[in-house]
This record gives sequence, structure tokens and C-alpha cells, in this order.
Amino acid sequence: MDAILFYVFAGLALLNAVFVVAQRNPIYSAFCLVLVFCSLSAIYGILGSPFIATLQIVVYAGAIMVLFLFVLMLLNVKKELPTEMSGFRLKGAAFLLCAALVGQVGSVLLRAQPWPATTVFDASTVEMAKVLFSPHFLYVFEATSILILSAMVGAVVLAKKEL
Repeated sequence: MDAILFYVFAGLALLNAVFVVAQRNPIYSAFCLVLVFCSLSAIYGILGSPFIATLQIVVYAGAIMVLFLFVLMLLNVKKELPTEMSGFRLKGAAFLLCAALVGQVGSVLLRAQPWPATTVFDASTVEMAKVLFSPHFLYVFEATSILILSAMVGAVVLAKKEL
């Protein structure tokens, strides 16, 4: 039963992730992102990590989405309008980038080694902190902080009024 629920919520997460990108209205896109976060929270719960499942709802579906909606309302973003670049060339470039992404993910999956069947994942707060702040994930943690910093700078630039 867990495997069936996992695939159902994974499918919902993927479907809503596609809707996040495909929506022309940013408010609808943000609501689809909330559904992605809720689906991921259910997946974490199925995998036996209630702490991360709760954090997913509280931090991402709660706080981050309130921030996104606040920025959308502040900027008064309307529906996306077609431009002269929204033709065949832009769709071709998007297709090429999508194909490159699928190729990269496929090559990683082909080279990945499966987890041993006897591995037990402990998702307690202490163990998650040990794993997150270990040297193995240190660069990923720092890259995430740089990404968040650049997103904050981008938000300030977008919200800045012309003088």
C-alpha cells in the first residue's frame, strides 16, 4: 500500500510541477506550487520522516508561499502577455534545454548505485543535522545559501521603483 501511495503522490507532485511552469497566471502557478509541497510532504510521511513532512508544510507551504504571494501582490503581476520572442525559436530552445535535462538525469540514474536493502534511514532531527552539516553536503548547503541570497537581490531589483 505504501508503494501505491508513494506513486500517487509522486505523480501528483510531477503533474502540479508541470502546471507551475505551464500556467500563465502567476497566482495559479503559486497555488499549484502549494500542491507540490503538500504532495512532497505526504511522500516524506510515507517514507517514515514525520519531522521533514511537517517542516515541508510549515516552512514551504506556509511561510515561503505566503512570501511568494506577498511579492506577487506587491508587484501586481498580471497574466503573461505574448511577446515577439514567444514563437518557434523560443519553443525550440525550451525543447533543447528539456532534452538536455532529461539526458543529464538519465545519465545520473544509469550511474547511480542502488541502496543496500538493509539500510535504515533515521530521520530524527539530530541525524538530519549531522547529515546536512557533514563535509559531504557542505558545498550543497553553501550553494543553497548563495542561491537564496541571489533570489533576495533579484526580488529587491524587481521591486525597486524607478526614480
